[in-house]
Amino acid sequence: MADRTGPLTGVKAVTCSTAQAGTVPYMLMADLGAEVIKIEVPGVGDGSRTAGELKGGISSFFETNNRGVKSLTLNLKSESGREILHKLVREADIFGQNFRPGAAEKNGFGYEELKQINPALVYVSVSGYGQLGPHAELPGTDAVGQALGGVAEAYAGPGESMRTGVVSVADESCAILTFGGLLAALYHAKNTGVGQKVETSLVGGVVRLMGWTLTTAMWRNANPITGARINGTRERPGIAATFNDRDGKPLVFQLGHTDWRRAMEALGFLATLEARGADDLGLALVSDAKKDAILSALAELFATGSRDRWVEILRAADIVSAPVNTLLEASNDPDVLANGYISEVEYPEIGETLKVHGSPWQFSETPAKLGVAPKLGEHNGEILSGLGYSEAEISALQQQKII
Repeated sequence: MADRTGPLTGVKAVTCSTAQAGTVPYMLMADLGAEVIKIEVPGVGDGSRTAGELKGGISSFFETNNRGVKSLTLNLKSESGREILHKLVREADIFGQNFRPGAAEKNGFGYEELKQINPALVYVSVSGYGQLGPHAELPGTDAVGQALGGVAEAYAGPGESMRTGVVSVADESCAILTFGGLLAALYHAKNTGVGQKVETSLVGGVVRLMGWTLTTAMWRNANPITGARINGTRERPGIAATFNDRDGKPLVFQLGHTDWRRAMEALGFLATLEARGADDLGLALVSDAKKDAILSALAELFATGSRDRWVEILRAADIVSAPVNTLLEASNDPDVLANGYISEVEYPEIGETLKVHGSPWQFSETPAKLGVAPKLGEHNGEILSGLGYSEAEISALQQQKII
């Protein structure tokens, strides 16, 4: 298996991207065998090299988002630096950047300019707000994507203020959508020889992440029910809800209208719910008082037993249920580990083996391969010699602070 190449072997990407949404798409490409060349400022590099948890100079942030790529330092403000970039673009399939709209054009690597060099190039641009809106020129971060895209409501319980979360869901959802978009454009370019510009944004990624719940809210012209995801109609209600057990450990279950009474009976809750007039789930869709009565009764009942027992009962009744993991619990979950979603990588320079993200895919013939993030400028010599530069020329470029 170690000798088999990834599904993107032979694909070449050049990126002037930083942060998370701008780098993860290309890290995923590198996992799958693509050659990814990351352009960094000489002597400075990507600012995220020191972000997150540091172990012997290795950054949890930079490692997560840039593993498997190559680092080339390049001063793009110099004519010689732009010349090298253009040589790379001439050979590349994909170019990526996540500067503010207009900044790439000012710095000599806008779409129209690079398209003249390589008409088959897939040019990928990630922004905060999107390219066309009234705030397109503003910088965007994960917090902006979460704030504007609607996900903050998903974090809030009844009566609680909306707030953005600690996990970068805007960055990651944008990155994964960007990955899919660039592959679609690459497929088209390989078939037709015609490249194109692909644009995604942090806000757009979160809006898509909101899925059918957002569609329902728009059709109803009302925000969703909070406290639990209760949906459907009065006659055909469904629920996905989280409750704490007697030790405060949360669990989740989700079911449709045909499973409601069967699940409550299996748990031993049905009689109590009937006695309180809280056994008709559909009433939660038409009455806030009934919704509150149903949810409060369930909260009391789940608090009488252990999470493991409730999950066991529900699963035995063929009801979807699971414990609600913390981040650390998720990293040790048996299904997560068995499927390789978390892996371990050895770092000889610090004498440690560290847990990292695995691959979210399993390929039967072209498996993903996890790399490590590059040292700043680690691949300068390799990349430039591949472009035809001699050792003397590379040394001169270094002395001139072009690389």
